[in-house]
Amino acid sequence: MTAVAPTLLETPLTPSRLAFLRERGMGSSVFVAALTAAFGVILVDTTFYLGALLQNDPFLGDSETLAYVVRILSVLLTAVAMYVAAIVTANTFATIVAGRTRRIALMRLIGASARAQRSEVASQGLAVGVIGAVLGLAAGVLLSWAGAAIGSLVFDHPPQGFSPLQPGALIPAVGVALTTWLAAWAGSRRVLTVTPLQALAGSAERSVAETGAGVTRHLGAITMFVLGGVLLAGGVVVGLSSPLGVVVAFFGGVFSFSGLAIGSVLVMPPVLRLVGRLFGRGVTARLAAENALRHPERSSRMAIGVVMGVTLVTMFAVALESAKALMVRSSAEELPPGFFAPFDAFGTVMMVLVAVSAVIAAVGLVNLLTIGVVQRRRELGLLRAIGLSSRQVRRMVLLEAAHVTIAATATGLVLGVAYGWIAAQSLLGSVPSMPDFHPAGLIPPVVPWIPVVAIVACTAVLTLVASATPTRLATRVAPVEALAAD
Repeated sequence: MTAVAPTLLETPLTPSRLAFLRERGMGSSVFVAALTAAFGVILVDTTFYLGALLQNDPFLGDSETLAYVVRILSVLLTAVAMYVAAIVTANTFATIVAGRTRRIALMRLIGASARAQRSEVASQGLAVGVIGAVLGLAAGVLLSWAGAAIGSLVFDHPPQGFSPLQPGALIPAVGVALTTWLAAWAGSRRVLTVTPLQALAGSAERSVAETGAGVTRHLGAITMFVLGGVLLAGGVVVGLSSPLGVVVAFFGGVFSFSGLAIGSVLVMPPVLRLVGRLFGRGVTARLAAENALRHPERSSRMAIGVVMGVTLVTMFAVALESAKALMVRSSAEELPPGFFAPFDAFGTVMMVLVAVSAVIAAVGLVNLLTIGVVQRRRELGLLRAIGLSSRQVRRMVLLEAAHVTIAATATGLVLGVAYGWIAAQSLLGSVPSMPDFHPAGLIPPVVPWIPVVAIVACTAVLTLVASATPTRLATRVAPVEALAAD
C-alpha cells in the first residue's frame, strides 16, 4: 500500500515532481537558501582576495594577521547565516506541514506510512536547498567578480589573475543544501503524530493544550538553555585571565539560543501576552492578541526569526561599543584624531554583514505570516460572515504582525545586550588597563542608542512589509468561498 505515496527520493526531480515549488512558502524558502549561499560564497571569495592582496602589497606582504582574522570571521559569519537560515527553513516547513495535516492523514488512511510522508517532505527540502544553493552560487560568483573588478581600480597593488571560481566557494553552497534538507526533516516531525482519523478534520495548528504534550522536546530545550548559560558564565570567568574565554562563550551562545529557539513555545507566549495588552480592548485588537495565544506554535515560529535577527545586530553593536569604551579607558595617553576611524569602519562592515542574517530572519516572518493567513481562510471567512468588515480584517492582520514584531524586538534587544556584553567581557576582560596595567576586570556594557533606534525603525517597516501580502490575501476571497475552502 505504501506504493501510493512515492517520495522524491524514489523518482527523478522531473518538472512534475517539482510542482510543490508552487506551494505558498516554497519560493521564499528557495530565496532564503539562495541568499545564504550567495553570502557564504562572497565571504569565501573575499577571504581569498584579501589574502592575495596582502601578499601582493609590498608593505603588508609579511603580515598574515589580517588575512587570518578575516578568514575566521568569514567562517563564523557564514555559520551564523546558515544557522539562521536553517531555523527559518525548519519553521517554514513546520508551518507547511501543519497546513497539510488533512492531506497527510488521507495518505495514511489509504496505507502510506508516516516515514514515507516525512521522507517526501524532507526530499522537498533537499530540492529547495539544491535549487537555492545553485542560484546562490551563481549570484555569489558574479558579485565577487564585480567586486574584484572594482578592487582592481581602487587598490594600488591589486592581485593579478584572481578568479572568484575558488574551490572553497563550493563549501557554503553544499552546506546550504544539506542544512536546508536537515531543516526540512526537523520541521516535518509533526508528520509522525498525524493519525488517519485526522483526515475527517481540517488542517490546523496545535492548540495550547496540544503543545503541552511535547514534554521531551521541552526538557531538551531547557537542558540546552541551562548548559548554554553555564558556558556563558564560564566564558566570562575564563575571560578574566585569557581572551580564549570568548571561545567558551561562543559555544554557550549557540547552545543557549538553540534551547531558546527549540523551546520558543514556552518563552514567547508570555511576552506576546504582555504586548497584547498594549493594543487596547477593541474587537480587532483582542482578536489579534488571542490569535497569537490560541496557536502558540505558529506565533512562536514567526517571532523567533525576528528575535534572532535583532539579537545578532544588537549583540555586535553592544560588543563593539563596549570594546571601544574599554580602549578609551585603557589608553595611557590621548588617542590621536582618527584613531577610531578604522575601528568604526570595521564595525560598520561587520554590522552590514550581520544584517544579512537579520534580512534572512525577516524573510522568514513575512513567509510564515503569509502562509498562516492562507491556511486560515475558513477562519477569516467566518469572521467576515458574522459581520467583520474588510477593513477590520486588514487591521487585525496588521496588529498580528505588529504584535509579533514588537514582542520579538523587545526580546531580541534584551538578549542582544546580554550576549554583546558577554562577548566583550569574555574577550577583553584580561586586557591590561591604566593606570596600573592590571586586567580590565568587569567591563560595563555600553548600549549604542543609534543602532537601537535604527532597529526599532526597521521593526516598524518590517511590520508594514510583513502585513502587506497577508492583508491583501485576507480580504480577497468572499466569505462564502472562504468557508468552502479545505
